[in-house]
Amino acid sequence: MITEAHNKDELKHILSYYKEIQNYLRSRTTIEQRKRIRKAFSLALNAHKDMRRRSGEPYIIHPLEVSLIVLKKMNLGATSVVCALLHDVVEDTDYTIQDIEALFGEEVAHIIDGLTKIDEVSDTQLSIQVENFKKVLLTLSTDARAILIKIADRLHNMRTLDAMPVEKQQKIASETMYLYAPLAHRLGLYSIKSEMEDLSMKYQDPGSYQYIVEQIQASQAERELFIKKFIEPIQQKLNEKNIHVEILTRVKSIYSIWQKMNKKQIPFEEVYDLFAIRIIVEGESEYAKSLCWMVYSIVTDIYRPNMERLRDWISIPKANGYQALHTTVMSHTGKWVEVQIRSRQMDAIAENGLAAHWVYKEDGKAAYEQGVENWLAKVKQLLQNQQDISSSDLVSGMKMNLYAKEIFVFTPKGDVRTLPENSKVIDFAYEIDPELGNHCIGAKVNNKLAPASQVLRTGDQIEIITSTKQKVQEEWLGLAATSKAIEHITDALAKQKEEKIKIGRDKLKAYLKEINVDFDKSSRNKLMVFNSCKDKRDLYLGIYDGSIPLNRVRQCFSPFAIFFRMKVILKPVFIFMLKLRYLITLDSFIRRKVSKNPKLLSESVSNIKQTIATCCNPIAGDSVIGVMISDYEIEVHRTNCSVAIELMARKGDKIVKAKWRNEQQNVDFLAGIKIKGFDYKGLVNNVTAVIYQDFQINCRSMNFESSEGLFEGTIILYIHNVEHLQKLIEKLKTIEGIKNVERINSY
Repeated sequence: MITEAHNKDELKHILSYYKEIQNYLRSRTTIEQRKRIRKAFSLALNAHKDMRRRSGEPYIIHPLEVSLIVLKKMNLGATSVVCALLHDVVEDTDYTIQDIEALFGEEVAHIIDGLTKIDEVSDTQLSIQVENFKKVLLTLSTDARAILIKIADRLHNMRTLDAMPVEKQQKIASETMYLYAPLAHRLGLYSIKSEMEDLSMKYQDPGSYQYIVEQIQASQAERELFIKKFIEPIQQKLNEKNIHVEILTRVKSIYSIWQKMNKKQIPFEEVYDLFAIRIIVEGESEYAKSLCWMVYSIVTDIYRPNMERLRDWISIPKANGYQALHTTVMSHTGKWVEVQIRSRQMDAIAENGLAAHWVYKEDGKAAYEQGVENWLAKVKQLLQNQQDISSSDLVSGMKMNLYAKEIFVFTPKGDVRTLPENSKVIDFAYEIDPELGNHCIGAKVNNKLAPASQVLRTGDQIEIITSTKQKVQEEWLGLAATSKAIEHITDALAKQKEEKIKIGRDKLKAYLKEINVDFDKSSRNKLMVFNSCKDKRDLYLGIYDGSIPLNRVRQCFSPFAIFFRMKVILKPVFIFMLKLRYLITLDSFIRRKVSKNPKLLSESVSNIKQTIATCCNPIAGDSVIGVMISDYEIEVHRTNCSVAIELMARKGDKIVKAKWRNEQQNVDFLAGIKIKGFDYKGLVNNVTAVIYQDFQINCRSMNFESSEGLFEGTIILYIHNVEHLQKLIEKLKTIEGIKNVERINSY
């Protein structure tokens, strides 16, 4: 087992990891299982003996760290540890899946195969990582341990991302934020999900990340004193009632704080749920629910609750199995505090998620609870036709349901159904039965008539109303909020389209016979050219829906067909000339040069078109990344842009390192700011004076609104760089009445 590739200090370090794993498992495993883990460790150590990570440490440290995450954060067992130790052996060494199966059995080989990356993809527009993610997802239908180990693998990669080059950091962080953090959330791995989001933010938006870290550290002493005083009367009452609990405090994750600040448009100081008090109730599981409600009663006797913030996930657990009571109460010092109440068993599920349900027996079978079972059933349903689903569609479908908040609605018989937030009547119909959805014309929601587009809310009782004459409408794709509904709507529309094509074909065939023209390839091709159709299906659809009237068919075969054709061709040309004239006239009013082709990148690709992304509108000084959206164009995004994160996750191999050139200092960029405050006479003059006089900045547009003494304005202006913009924002904040000034991304 010991190799010359490692010196004594390294070997001592490696063995300390192995001993920690063995000690952790000693009371939970048999002698035979521990021998198997030792065998896996020996194989991995020798297989990776000459390999080192980019950081310089021995590669074997990575599978050992992954094993500890699997043990400590997921509470998995011996088989999972064996797979974690071996998860890179087949991919990075000469060992094959067949070798693993011969040494460790079919079960381990199946999990390792699910974790082994593919080498290439058929769709070059997608990141290889998306294909790999699809492959791991497919193992969910047979064994969830592969996806859990993959999440542990990604978490450790994120922890050691500092050693990677910037473009790799951006790619991996984006994939993690877009794919892995939502999956960890859905599987109930809250702490892993939060750590992944924080680490992703660290690389995507380092400035905001560091600011929030500093603010949390600065307020720590004051926060700890406040928590101590808040908890004391609760603990005293619980002791009097002889209710045994453990009270913990958790600070909101950095990414969650950043999200709250952006969503609510508030500074750090106004994030009221910066931390939460967690009360874990000890006692028999059969009394857990009543004990939690007793603790809730004690807390709300001491502190006044906000009833709109009560969340009862004990009676109806989340889809990932999460159970708890959440309430927000007003402290005696005027601060809102979130209190979470759950039993010890509920806490284990909250911490370990799916792994808490996935209890493996000797025969490898699993027992897990209803909430997770239902979600896994949906995953299996999505994966049933896996050969027909592209990686892009599969990942999009999974993504749609991974992070969605949930509502709980009822059938006419009182059965509970879980749907994503913002689901409509049409989603509920397809959730019950595809045929019900296909013929849905509306519903009775709480005994009142409602259209198929009505948004549902928790507690609604829905009875679907159908009609045999109803057909699936294309607009339904814009209404549906669930991947299941979208999938069935898409299938139904495809079938309808085929029917329309057949009817259009028969109609054309009959008409050509009527005007004595043969229905053959030659006549069809002539019609397609005459009507600018891309193929014969397009032609048949045009005949069906009337966009190609039958008199156009007659004209095509007329001696004067060329004149009819010229009329059609010249019409859009004439319209284009009018538009061009308008654009040339409009351009004469533009006084400032705005960079549209910033030439940010290295000389080697300077001949490729480079455009500023309108979704985030980066300006000189922003941390940016380039995404190859075609062979001829690079789109430049801010690294924390949500669109860029998705592009980097889906097209990670198309990323180009971007850096602002020095000559950008003489070019202006469009930037937007939003101002909020209290209105008074002269406020707008004060704002414009700072912009025009103090900073001599030109504006493209200004929009100010005032209502009931409150003021809000949006200004689009021409800025040199980030520093220029930040100085303007800081100056505007000093104006009397102005309470908030922030940069906006899209305008």
